[in-house]
Amino acid sequence: MIPRIQKRGQRTIGLLYYLYGPGKFEEHTDPHLVASWDHNAPDPGRDASATLKQLQQLLDQPVENIDQGQRPKKHVWHLSVRNGAEDRILTDEEWGDIARRMVAAAGIDDPEQDAGCRWAAVRHADDHIHIVATLVREDGYKPDLDNDAARVQAQARALEAELGLRRLNKGDGTAAKRPTSAERHKANRQGRERTAREELRETVRRAVAGATSETEFFDRLAAAGLLIRTRAAPSGDLLGYKVALPNDRNKDGEPVFYPGARLAPDLSLPRIRERWSADHSDQTPSTGTPGRATPNTPSAARRRTASAAWTAITIVEQGNDAVAAAHIAAAGEVLDALARTSAAHTRRELRDAAFAFERASRSHVRAERGHDRALRQAARELIHGGPALGRGEDGATTAMAIDMLFFLITATMHWHAKKGHAQQADAARQAAEHLRSAYQTAAAQPLGALYQRGRRLGRPQVHRQTSALREAVPELAEQILAEPGWYALAATLADVEAAGHDPAALLGDAAGQRELDTADSVSDVLVWRLRRTAGLPADTSDGVINAHAAEHSPHHAGRPAPGRSGPRRGRP
Repeated sequence: MIPRIQKRGQRTIGLLYYLYGPGKFEEHTDPHLVASWDHNAPDPGRDASATLKQLQQLLDQPVENIDQGQRPKKHVWHLSVRNGAEDRILTDEEWGDIARRMVAAAGIDDPEQDAGCRWAAVRHADDHIHIVATLVREDGYKPDLDNDAARVQAQARALEAELGLRRLNKGDGTAAKRPTSAERHKANRQGRERTAREELRETVRRAVAGATSETEFFDRLAAAGLLIRTRAAPSGDLLGYKVALPNDRNKDGEPVFYPGARLAPDLSLPRIRERWSADHSDQTPSTGTPGRATPNTPSAARRRTASAAWTAITIVEQGNDAVAAAHIAAAGEVLDALARTSAAHTRRELRDAAFAFERASRSHVRAERGHDRALRQAARELIHGGPALGRGEDGATTAMAIDMLFFLITATMHWHAKKGHAQQADAARQAAEHLRSAYQTAAAQPLGALYQRGRRLGRPQVHRQTSALREAVPELAEQILAEPGWYALAATLADVEAAGHDPAALLGDAAGQRELDTADSVSDVLVWRLRRTAGLPADTSDGVINAHAAEHSPHHAGRPAPGRSGPRRGRP
């Protein structure tokens, strides 16, 4: 159940015309009263002798009875209460009881007092009602509406439980403002999937991801095609900004601008500045071995993203709250950057994951910025590394990064759940589900290539890798051997061995570092952990993995891997 207090108005009759009319955005069917302040208000919907004017005059009577100077400038209070599509259809009697409890909770009326405001509840659809009230009580005083929004939300949670409706999570005031019904209907008319507010919030988030200065941030906004207005102090210091979509206009043909703080609490300019003001690290490209720069290719950026996400899991699980909150916020930047640079076949799920996780990136635990540099740098490198092709090493390292991010987002979900942040925990859960789908798409080709290579391993090699598996993780060995992904893991263990590592030792370390209970396939997870830890190429579809491993092996350089006559070439 979603109660929403609309903007206050000046014309009671105008709102009544809308509520009893045909509807501007959705069809109004059989408009009628389900409740009112005295149980006896005229109903223009069901009583042919009643008129909208009569109902308006009765509602406005307490306002008219006080002096002009004492009347509120906007005296019309409007609350809509809507159920979810999956909820049962309520009766008029049930909606009437809901209306009475809502106005009592808000402070509009109180059944135990005679001096409430006048109000009426109109139903013109199966799934919602509208409550209109005038904000002068019968005794001439104004109602106490402090925290009326929070009070009606609390009443909605109680009603959901009593009526057997879908129970929504309690908010904590850190969510981004929801689009209004007018914004949603406008988006529908214009054929847009999301409202202008939502599109702007996503675009601004992507512009923030990994940015290190105001100049870079505003350059990204401009490059994304947004209209930008800034607000400066007399000294010239920048105080704020607002953005608009070029094609989103009001009735006068002017762009509709939204301040950053109205898009989301953490998108105000002061809050954005916190991200880069605390980051004093060197922003030069990451390096691999000493003295040799690592190019910032899409695949290299994704591999470093996987490493940063892997490290961040421990901090979210074990670090202090402020530092964990910083890493959670930075994880949102990484998701935005990954979605922005992803290939077409994973773009939609990654974009939806970033969109869902936005709610999980904020709570009342204030982030201690600066500790999240590695994740923010990963987001920056994803942006500057450019779009991934979605195949070869790019596609495989995308799967690797998504796999690591899935566990980071899952850790975030558990962190929020422990602190009672219900909405954030649910948002993280939704993001994890989208990441799971994106991973399945991204991993299909590289894991398929590894699977084929594993099936072609000689019997001695398979026996050796099976022994390593039983030695490293005896409690998981039978489960892994029964998974379809075992052959991909066997091929990876062979590559680990060819690179000069002890497969059992590395496998035991990979399995012991993090929980595996949330993994659909334990073998898949271990493949990516091993390939990242051992520095192996993520993609092996070109069949040259053993040559690469031999080149980088401290023990086997210049000779074939054990049990093999030499590196196989050619596509499997």
